Amino acid sequence: MLKIMELKELTKATSEYLPEKDLQFIEQAYQFALDAEKPDLEKTTEVAAILAHLQMDAESLVAALLQGLPENTMPPSGMTVSKFGKNVKRLAAGVTKLDSIPWLAPDEQQSESLRKMFLAMAKDVRVIIISLANRLQMMRNLKGLPAQTRQDLSHETMEIYVPLAHRLGIREIKSELEDIAFYNLHPEEYREITQLLDVQKNEWKRAITHAIRILRDEFKKAGLKAEIDGRTKSVYSIYEKMLRYADMGKEATDIHDLMALRVLVDEVKDCYNALGMIHHLWHPLHGQFDDYIANPRGNMYESLHTTVMALQGIPLEIQIRTHEMHQINEFGVASHWLYKEGRKKDMHFEEKMTWVRQLMEWRKELSGTAFYDAIKTDIFQDQVYVFTPMGEVKELPQGSTPLDFAYRVHTDLGHRCTGAKVNGRMVPLTYKLQNGDVVSILRTKADRGPSLDWLNPDTGYVHSSHAREKIRQWFRKQERVVNLDRGKELLDKELRRLGIVMSTSEAAKIFGYDDQNEFLPAIGCGDIGVSQIGPRLAPPEEEKIIPATTPVPRKPQVATGVEVLGVGNLLTHIAPCCTPVPGDDIVGFVTRTKGITIHQRNCPNVVQLDEPERLIDVTWGSQQDSYPVSVVLKVEDRVGLLKDVSTIISDSKINISSISTKSNRDNSTSIFLTVEIPNISQLSKLLSKLENLSGVISASRVTTQSKKSASVNRTTKNVSKIKP
Repeated sequence: MLKIMELKELTKATSEYLPEKDLQFIEQAYQFALDAEKPDLEKTTEVAAILAHLQMDAESLVAALLQGLPENTMPPSGMTVSKFGKNVKRLAAGVTKLDSIPWLAPDEQQSESLRKMFLAMAKDVRVIIISLANRLQMMRNLKGLPAQTRQDLSHETMEIYVPLAHRLGIREIKSELEDIAFYNLHPEEYREITQLLDVQKNEWKRAITHAIRILRDEFKKAGLKAEIDGRTKSVYSIYEKMLRYADMGKEATDIHDLMALRVLVDEVKDCYNALGMIHHLWHPLHGQFDDYIANPRGNMYESLHTTVMALQGIPLEIQIRTHEMHQINEFGVASHWLYKEGRKKDMHFEEKMTWVRQLMEWRKELSGTAFYDAIKTDIFQDQVYVFTPMGEVKELPQGSTPLDFAYRVHTDLGHRCTGAKVNGRMVPLTYKLQNGDVVSILRTKADRGPSLDWLNPDTGYVHSSHAREKIRQWFRKQERVVNLDRGKELLDKELRRLGIVMSTSEAAKIFGYDDQNEFLPAIGCGDIGVSQIGPRLAPPEEEKIIPATTPVPRKPQVATGVEVLGVGNLLTHIAPCCTPVPGDDIVGFVTRTKGITIHQRNCPNVVQLDEPERLIDVTWGSQQDSYPVSVVLKVEDRVGLLKDVSTIISDSKINISSISTKSNRDNSTSIFLTVEIPNISQLSKLLSKLENLSGVISASRVTTQSKKSASVNRTTKNVSKIKP
């Protein structure tokens, strides 16, 4: 933890890196605040101490001390804040404005707040560094505040300040903010991890000490000058690792690399020499080596990371870097300061801060919520670094595709993109880019635009908010009548393939539109995604479940996730004629011997019923049961199609209970599948993925009406005749 110092300790710390005149400047500011009886001087002195630990310049420390003081403040000395210079005045005012921003607000308001923050950063990044120091000082002093206030501040810290500190590369502030916020948000998990560390720390300490001794001897023999120390990983980083292990079915006790060795050397070549010696001593683990020197992270982080099997087969992570890299890794932008006296303009720093200038361009181009989404997904997420064919580096959010790359290079390149090559080989547009990839975009000369399918998150074409908004902007510029017609076509198609019967005006009202002529263009231009239609138009699900207690018969399927309104403990089962799934509007039919049969409300067998008094109101519960749903794919027969279909369904964790095919008169083939689906949202996602497959003409749910039409002149052939 960074140390909190009083003024004399602050002076001592700053004297280690600042000249005498700057020390006098800081002392003068402190005396000014003292004379002005500044009520929070103790707090702002702590903030200045944090900045001193980061070795920030004198103007930053003075601005931290004087923040919050009115400009016209005049103590007995006769001085005002303006006497400390325009830079200090601007910094202090900027920090005061930023710290008054209400972050826990609706997205639109948060977007405006983020605009203000990044505008201030573009003018002078020191404003943000001081603001981060303010937040750290506040988080250290949460004790005594109401529990809800502590949680709100901790949530705000994790949402805004931690990602910002990470993006600026200030690891020390990021790690401490994470740990404090984590303690307040998840105290039980925090205690569990600290207890784990307490139990094993002595054993780890002995192991680390032994490893350091071995390495020092090895480096000494080779004449390599190096500093070696061991460190325990932060509590929150261990928590994140525990979550990853839980996803893999492992226990927390399986985590062995809770401590790491850090090797600091003088030059870059020494990093690789040290790496070679370490790998000679201990066997490196496959896939556990990262070269962040050749491929530095966007937050300025540079280091070699390797994990080796050391000391009785225990995995040990070792980080190797130069002293200068270590300074940058710990303090980020604060270590690359442009304003330090006598320092020339740092081009490396300028290059690393280009993302801030990119944000300023987006601030002009994107709407409020789009700008907010771009920051949350494109800036605060981990990044991937790829190259243009000319060797220019492009920074994109992890998970980006060639389309994201194309739109980052130029909007028109994205609109005209028809394909992509990565490292000289053709790849699908849904390919996830990796660090170091060289990306080349194929484009058409025709004046064409993007496909609306690119906006469907289930297809995986684009990941970044920036690319998504550029595509939406293109569709918004199209003629209104074109968007209206396209919207009508998309809505009808989605309702038809999901088996939902609803008028356009009804659908518009559910989405909050009084006029369907406003609703349909919103679909046509992509403001309302196709993937939103099914889940939104399905009736809401109830929270509580009253499961059936009667023994489950093999057939028909028991609807344990259905609640019979006003009645409990009744046997229910799904009607085979219409096979409703959660999200469908349903009704119960009281049978004479089999309990209640659950139908879709628009099922012909219900609509044409002569005994309406036997119908009963039912609703879906929240229990995650799966229900059989019939799906039909109209396809062009090709080699490997059936395998691709099966792969998509199995990757979606969905079971296939039956499959058959038939030939159509137009030389196409229909594949009939029965899949077990938990709800209509999952069905919509599955149909989108299947329809996106090469060779698939359409994918839709089989309704009662379509079953009847399909039975006419149906010629079924064996599945094995489809090319596997």
